[in-house]
Amino acid sequence: MSNPDTIPAEIAGRWRSHVVLKQDVFSTVERGFFTTENGEREAVLRRIDLVPWWSSGIARHFLKREASALEKAGALGIAPALLFWGKRVLIRGWIDALPLHIAKPSGDAGYFRSAKRGLRALHRAGITHNDLAKEQNWLRMPDGQARLTDFQLATRFSRRHGLFRLAAYEDLRHLLKHKRKYAPDMLTAVERRILSRKSLPTRLWMATGKRVYYWVTRGILNFTDREGGGPRLVNDAPILIAQLKASPGVRDAVIVAFPDRRTGTGLYAFVESDGATDAALQAALGKGRVAAPERLQIVDKLPRRANGEIRTEILQLVAMNQIDLIDPLIADEAEKAVVARIVAARQNLRDRFAY
Repeated sequence: MSNPDTIPAEIAGRWRSHVVLKQDVFSTVERGFFTTENGEREAVLRRIDLVPWWSSGIARHFLKREASALEKAGALGIAPALLFWGKRVLIRGWIDALPLHIAKPSGDAGYFRSAKRGLRALHRAGITHNDLAKEQNWLRMPDGQARLTDFQLATRFSRRHGLFRLAAYEDLRHLLKHKRKYAPDMLTAVERRILSRKSLPTRLWMATGKRVYYWVTRGILNFTDREGGGPRLVNDAPILIAQLKASPGVRDAVIVAFPDRRTGTGLYAFVESDGATDAALQAALGKGRVAAPERLQIVDKLPRRANGEIRTEILQLVAMNQIDLIDPLIADEAEKAVVARIVAARQNLRDRFAY
């Protein structure tokens, strides 16, 4: 891939990039500012000028599908607004919200009512999203309302025929799977029946096509997107965590991904220890066969739930330097003190807006 710091000619003079959010064989996604007729807006750029030649056809197809869907969905309040669409770029409005895997709306009936209303509005407009199994495509606004993002696989239908109804059913079923995870007691009898009834194409896909898809994308292309973290979080992080936990004085360790201006996706390690030093941990990581995390922070205590589970959603926000979004997630004063110490010593100060 080429240098992501270049600006496509179509938007030269109108786009100011801040940070690369994601980069794969189908597109590069950046966050920054775009100048519109009404002034400068915070926005997200998807560009396909940096993709390899062999994936450019698919990349153009995905770009067109997203633009077509956002032209209509952006006005519904459930999706980002489409600000610009060219041959090799698409710019959409920025939504200041948390992805579902970070927000974790446990027991939040209001969120799932909002999500269902939004999905109905999308379907009434003749649009199906087709990629709602991914938690990172569901967003939670500060006011608790639901939003959707990443419309690369979306479809606009001219009429509500059988294929539309099938795709809409799958959209709803995926929403209900998330509701079952975070608010299982709030599922209705009808919703439980929907969850128990996969469509025939879905059953066939899971038995055949899905295995081929994983073989190609994960085996050949090494293309993974677990919670938006990419292949390093999937492949390298477990190895690095094992190395850190084997180091003297380390009680526990966790690694999260964050958008990095240089590499596209960086790794941030949080290490719970009383006596380990940064130099010793870096030396231990240097002996491995994978690259060390871009950021490493030693903490006296990691934030945890009552059952001992590490609160990775909070650490994710620290890694992304989005500390203004942490307060609503804090459980109590004790956790607030733990998180405050981590925030005060955070390593990723570079990826903040400095304009």
